[in-house]
Amino acid sequence: MRQPEQRAEGAGPFTTRLTWRPPDGGTAVWESRLARRRGLIAVRRPGAATAHRAGADGTAVARLRRLNAVAATSFIVGGLLFAAGAAVAQFGSGDATTSASIYFAGGLCFNTGGYVSLLQVINAPRHTPGGEGALITPRRRWWSYEPTRVDWLSTFVLFAGTLVFAVNLLDSFLQGLTVQQTNRLIWAPDVIGCVLFLISGHLALVEVSHGRPRLLPHDLGWWIVAVNQFGSVLFMVSALAAFTRPATGSLINADIANWGTLTGALCFSVGGALQFFERP
Repeated sequence: MRQPEQRAEGAGPFTTRLTWRPPDGGTAVWESRLARRRGLIAVRRPGAATAHRAGADGTAVARLRRLNAVAATSFIVGGLLFAAGAAVAQFGSGDATTSASIYFAGGLCFNTGGYVSLLQVINAPRHTPGGEGALITPRRRWWSYEPTRVDWLSTFVLFAGTLVFAVNLLDSFLQGLTVQQTNRLIWAPDVIGCVLFLISGHLALVEVSHGRPRLLPHDLGWWIVAVNQFGSVLFMVSALAAFTRPATGSLINADIANWGTLTGALCFSVGGALQFFERP
């Protein structure tokens, strides 16, 4: 039996868009982000001038809507709390414990958003290459291991980054640390978390661009990823500026550290707000 023609797009071992001819003719196009976020697949039937969007079933749509709402809300609230913590630190409206407490609450929101983003991938409707162009709803799962999927890898790295940030935020409550201990227990996890966020954002850009990252100003998914990645860059700038000099015991630049965190956190809040519109 002759196999259906297929054309895969993506980067390296990752496939983010797959085009094939269903048995009854026409064309079906599956895109990983479109299927995961909106529960849709593009299908052009024989003789049709344009393609239409075939949706997942009601169970999948309801599940995707709930997960999207929780993830978006978590990033909005987490970003606002991080911005508030940075504002307290910058303008001196509270002591260090107050700022750390606000950061920690925001970190819990980021933990939730990171894990729910991973659940969106794990529970996304699946396609059948060579099939008729329909999405299949998998059973509900709380975990999977799929490192060959760029969306899984991106969200897993994001979630890992939020967990590393949690270590940084917990250690920030410690008192009487030496400069070396501060850099090892607080600054190092902060930098590692930022690196993981940047890696996650790059993989997300690869997914939405179906290969090398590029400008896609008319794509809502691209804007969400780009805004979040810009926030990750600002977080990294903040982390680098927060290194404590061993010679003086002071930060490299406290203003840059606070403003970088504040503006980067607001980027994640904006990304979360935009995410409300990228739903089934």
